[in-house]
Amino acid sequence: MSITKHNWTKEEIIAIYNKPMMDLLYEAATIHREHHDPNVVQVSTLVSIKTGGCSEDCGYCPQAARYNTGVEGNNLMSVNQVKAQALQAKSGGSSRVCMGAAWRNVKDGPEFDQVLEMVRTINKMDMEVCCTLGMITENQAQRLAEAGLYAYNHNLDTSEDYYKEVISTRGFEDRLQTIENVRKTSVTVCSGGIIGMGESIEDRAGMLVALSTLNPQPESVPINALVAVEGTPMENEKPVEIWEMIRMVATTRIVMPETQVRLSAGRMNMSREGQAMCFFAGANSIFAGDKLLTTPNPDVNEDMKMFDLLGLKPQKPFKKAVQRPTVEAVDSQFESLGEKPKWTRPGHTIEKNLEASIKGK
Repeated sequence: MSITKHNWTKEEIIAIYNKPMMDLLYEAATIHREHHDPNVVQVSTLVSIKTGGCSEDCGYCPQAARYNTGVEGNNLMSVNQVKAQALQAKSGGSSRVCMGAAWRNVKDGPEFDQVLEMVRTINKMDMEVCCTLGMITENQAQRLAEAGLYAYNHNLDTSEDYYKEVISTRGFEDRLQTIENVRKTSVTVCSGGIIGMGESIEDRAGMLVALSTLNPQPESVPINALVAVEGTPMENEKPVEIWEMIRMVATTRIVMPETQVRLSAGRMNMSREGQAMCFFAGANSIFAGDKLLTTPNPDVNEDMKMFDLLGLKPQKPFKKAVQRPTVEAVDSQFESLGEKPKWTRPGHTIEKNLEASIKGK
């Protein structure tokens, strides 16, 4: 069985990415079968619990308040609203609910308390529950763990070098610090990135270096293809070709053999045949449901038809890590500290982000 390596270099990963396609697929599929059941795919449902109005300037994101993308914002959903969506997701075959809030970082207070109650509610439904809420402190991570959180998502997005061409309102080191804070708890880490933002193959390899050299490596790595949304700075980026996606999935599988590789945003532009190649190359997780936060996604019924055609089965919950017990708020050992951490604001200017902001006013 292949051994997990934590000292990959960019040159090594580029060499893997550029292998002849048949050799790349064979190696990735072989490693995938050593560590995973090739006929089982983990199915997650992503719920936007707080949409729009984000203060960040991420060049790919339609939820940034500074861009005019037509996204209608909403306040934080209620616990009952989230529970209803979780029940629907469970009936559709999902084993995990991922809750996303368009926040720069978590702030202690009533809204975070409400999110903690959402985590408790879904965990009691015997579903894995994941959150993506922006940067978090160690104490906030501990409170989420107590509530029963299974995974925390915090994508690196791209390489450290290219990051400054995408986002100017936060630093790459804050991403790593948040992952480190999560690692101090029992919560698993979900972290990946996006291809198709104008980055080079070297940048794609650089992102995989940053992820694969973490020890332990993330339990889940989403690979997203950019969905270019009108009004964002990246609205004119060319769609990612399926062969790029297959190469990225296969390379990720080789350098992170035990990780679940999620085929994430961009599946609307992929044929069933293309997705099948990604599964063969090592992808073993998807997002189901007709929307990923604000962008379109294949209907869950279409996904189940594809599963039937390919002989794939949805993964049952808690197969990769045990279910955390739910600690009620009154019994919590970790209390709100009213923290006001000083996450970085690099402050450099990204011209296309600035132009999109001006155009959006």
